[in-house]
Amino acid sequence: MNEFGPKFGIGQANDLLQRIFAPWIVDLGLSATGFDDYGGTFLLPANPRLVHVGGVVCGQATASAADTVSVVTLAAMNGRFRICTTVDLTSHFIRPLPPGDIEIRCDVLSNGKRMAFVRVEQRAKGDARVATSATMAFAYMEE
Repeated sequence: MNEFGPKFGIGQANDLLQRIFAPWIVDLGLSATGFDDYGGTFLLPANPRLVHVGGVVCGQATASAADTVSVVTLAAMNGRFRICTTVDLTSHFIRPLPPGDIEIRCDVLSNGKRMAFVRVEQRAKGDARVATSATMAFAYMEE
């Protein structure tokens, strides 16, 4: 068991992914695969609609996925969803992501009363090399 305890796990995370986000975010098909003391892991499944004319997964999809998994990871850390807004998102596109499943890791760097900071790394499934990295800051809109 991790610090999140039994009150917020994979099932709750996947339910949240279906309930609180815009329909086009839901259509990404993101799913939580695990949580630990520092953050969470997710899968962005292969989707040909996310591949642009250059034959790689588009940056808009990976930035959206990073933002979305961050909100869910913070909910897991908090034991509940807290309404928040992204106040900063910095993405680095290190190498192209080929079409296919994408493994996502979100680490919570700081989670305070009013602000939270996270780092997200994405890799092609089975590839140890980071393809995209993002850091984000969130402001909580409620206590």
